[in-house]
Amino acid sequence: MSTLLESTRISVLDRSRTREGYDGPQALRDTVALARTAEALGYHRFWVSEHHSVPGVAGSAPTVLAAAVAAATASIRVGTGGVMLPNHQPLVVAEQFGVLASLFPGRIDMGLGRSVGFTDGIRRALGRDKEDARAFGGQLAELLGWMDGTQRIHPQVHAHPAAGLRVPPYVLAIGEGAEIAAAAGLPLVVGDLRRRDRLMQAIEGYRSGFRPSAWSPEPHVIVSGTVAVAGTHEEARRLLVPEAWSMALARTRGAFPPLSPAERIEGLAMTEKERGLFEDGLRGHLAGTEETVAADLELVIKETGADELLVTTSTYDREALVDSMRRLARIAGLGARGVR
Repeated sequence: MSTLLESTRISVLDRSRTREGYDGPQALRDTVALARTAEALGYHRFWVSEHHSVPGVAGSAPTVLAAAVAAATASIRVGTGGVMLPNHQPLVVAEQFGVLASLFPGRIDMGLGRSVGFTDGIRRALGRDKEDARAFGGQLAELLGWMDGTQRIHPQVHAHPAAGLRVPPYVLAIGEGAEIAAAAGLPLVVGDLRRRDRLMQAIEGYRSGFRPSAWSPEPHVIVSGTVAVAGTHEEARRLLVPEAWSMALARTRGAFPPLSPAERIEGLAMTEKERGLFEDGLRGHLAGTEETVAADLELVIKETGADELLVTTSTYDREALVDSMRRLARIAGLGARGVR
């Protein structure tokens, strides 16, 4: 077992991916079930995401889903990875997390992103445009003000029951977003393992520009990435196949469909462009046996100085997914750590 892995928190991000033959409600139930598994295995956090009008993703309301996850678990931290702040009014976000933290004290995380809807139609439906992402720094400051009771934009308005509750905020970002997290003195969640140079640049800039705050006295980096662990390298690779094909279709046909079984995808006749994108989608992730993934994770921690790892795996085979989580928990010694 790796000493670094033993001392590094490991958490889970689930995007509530839909699967061929199963509907969106089933994907949400799968997410809740996976959270219970993560808790039983000793993972530190379980986060859910926000996507709008994506056929392959059922997770469109992260605070609602986080409530369901928290209600179905007892000790694991629960949060969002993340709420896309430009899509919402900061007061409403503060109120939602205030309710969550009131119902599940000491267990809620507020992960925040700066993305807006990825098509013009979605942005119009949300009442947003690309420019709203540029206002993220101001929105973040307003949200934190609602949470700690210091906001002065609307002096006669208060975020009940959020004001005064300590809900830890995290910024999901790279590049400019990492700079905003540093200036605000907030923990950073960064995920780009396939582009290590960009990842390291964001982390180094964040640490060098970090200003201590009441939220975090020192820099805190959570590195996120796709991790798949199986008995053989080929089995681990097959866990990545459904998501890689879905991404290839998104880039060639403008669709992001539900996940298909790996065995059917591998038998498809792909165009040259589809094949290239599919193969590229399989590269750069941490996938393999317990021994190889342990070594890969150790290298990531050494290179990045990560305080925590946030792992995600989207695949069709739920049994294989749970097996991957069990194997990762084993190599990280999660079960031996007890309550953290």
